[in-house]
Amino acid sequence: MDSSRPEHTVDAALSATGYAVLDRKGVETLVGQPLPIDAWSRLWNALPEDQYLRDGGRYRRRRYGCFIAEHQTLERTSRQLHWQPVEYNALHGGLERWFEPLEPRLVDDPAWSALLLALAARADALRSKEKPERWFIEAHQFRIDTTDGIGRPTPEGAHRDGVDLVAVMVVARVGVRGGETRVFDARSPSGLRFTIEEPGTTVLLDDERVIHESTPIQPTGPTPGYRDTLVITVRAGGFQG
Repeated sequence: MDSSRPEHTVDAALSATGYAVLDRKGVETLVGQPLPIDAWSRLWNALPEDQYLRDGGRYRRRRYGCFIAEHQTLERTSRQLHWQPVEYNALHGGLERWFEPLEPRLVDDPAWSALLLALAARADALRSKEKPERWFIEAHQFRIDTTDGIGRPTPEGAHRDGVDLVAVMVVARVGVRGGETRVFDARSPSGLRFTIEEPGTTVLLDDERVIHESTPIQPTGPTPGYRDTLVITVRAGGFQG
């Protein structure tokens, strides 16, 4: 990545293929400052259980928060419900889901605002707008564990999210195998498959052009393991629903 203008490399990749993959250093260069991912990762230990899993599983914990970015300023919204249409989430679409909010220790960190604003800027570049858009951002903390013997990061299967830009960052991965990231062109059989091992590695996706999923995880030993991710979506025009 060109350290002088890292956004050009990312924007070119998104434009050419619909996705870009950055290691932790690449993300920090894009954001313009170090990200305290090691400190943030401790907050994943206090995620409440997801009460809305329709497959009967107990493998997902999460928190959720909403923000609005405009003119390089970030506004935190009041608590919002999370809603997706059925055409984007066949398993949980049409369901009003209320999740516990992100903790202040995360959202009050200046690096958090810098990360979200950097993603909003990538959405501006992706949609090639002469005037910067007002972006509606949803952030999800996920822990997928193997309490049930198997954990499903994307129980809805390969999907799009109905937004403009998706960012998936792996925060921690402990005692599991599997969890392969799969990105496919929505209009052709071409795609990419790889497994993220290093914390901070992030995949950026043009949600109009590609579909994505992560395969199930299994424990590597006798005790349950887990895979922690931060998923951020950026959408013009408002929050879904």
